[in-house]
Amino acid sequence: MRNKLFAPLALVIALLIAPVVSAATLTLYSGRGEPMVQPIISQFEKESGIKVNVRYGDSAQLAVLLQEEGRRSPADVYWGQDAGAMGAVSQADLLAKLPANVYKDLPGIYKSVTGNWVATSGRARLFIYSPIRTQAENHPASVFDLTDARYKGRVGWAPMNGSFQSFVTAMRVKHGNEVTLQWLNDMKSNGTKTFRNNSTQLQGVADGEIDYGLVNNYYLPRAVASDRNYPIKQAFFEEGDIGNLMNVAGVAVVKASKNQKAAVEFVRFLISPAAQQYFALQADEYPVISGIIQNDRVEPYEEALKASPGINLDQLSDLKGTLALLRRAGLI
Repeated sequence: MRNKLFAPLALVIALLIAPVVSAATLTLYSGRGEPMVQPIISQFEKESGIKVNVRYGDSAQLAVLLQEEGRRSPADVYWGQDAGAMGAVSQADLLAKLPANVYKDLPGIYKSVTGNWVATSGRARLFIYSPIRTQAENHPASVFDLTDARYKGRVGWAPMNGSFQSFVTAMRVKHGNEVTLQWLNDMKSNGTKTFRNNSTQLQGVADGEIDYGLVNNYYLPRAVASDRNYPIKQAFFEEGDIGNLMNVAGVAVVKASKNQKAAVEFVRFLISPAAQQYFALQADEYPVISGIIQNDRVEPYEEALKASPGINLDQLSDLKGTLALLRRAGLI
């Protein structure tokens, strides 16, 4: 008799608990584009049973929104496109401290020193070049070499591009405002040609308009995927050069979130082998963990880590100062 009474009771408890688990929902503010990240978000939902409602938008605009909303924000997770945006929300004290075991084994270039956000993938700065019109022995060892007379009128850049502006911010952090402004002015005086974005720089090299360009690592692989004979190569500057900045997309748990446990689970998923393999092979970006199958269209992971300069990613948040410097140089 006792067992008969407890059996229905156990069933009622199970039915009451089940909806709570399956109904777990996260609100994600994503500065990463929907076509790229929706497949991996869907995979997380499938594996975890946690529903993710996504608000897509520009990383900087979402960072401002988080600051305006403060403790009233409905966001549980913020996924930013670059370290500058992540640093901005971190400095505004909007992010929760992550468990140390989430980030302790990641390379230093892939995590915030505050411990409240981690990189989900890396995008290396480097230079592209024409293998037809240039010789390896004449390639620049440093981004600062591009002001030399031998490169006059042969180099392109995209001052309005967000990744370029993050690179300039990193140069300011490592070398100071005066050195950075001098470099900008010298590049301008050396006839560096302005393009509206990285893709048009790539086309500029292919068309013979320029011989060198300053871009992120994934533009050329995407072009080569469509045309294996695409007439461009790419390379890093010397080890540690600021021209090799490894900028990152990052993720964090919002301090105001009432779903901290599920939010941390989402963060863990994005740096899991499955998600990292997706970013490496589908997005042509660099993984943040080792043991991932290499994408043969990009420079090896270990080479990218070795080439990258040591930069405190949290210090890349001063976009305002960078824009002011670009205005002083007459570039925007």
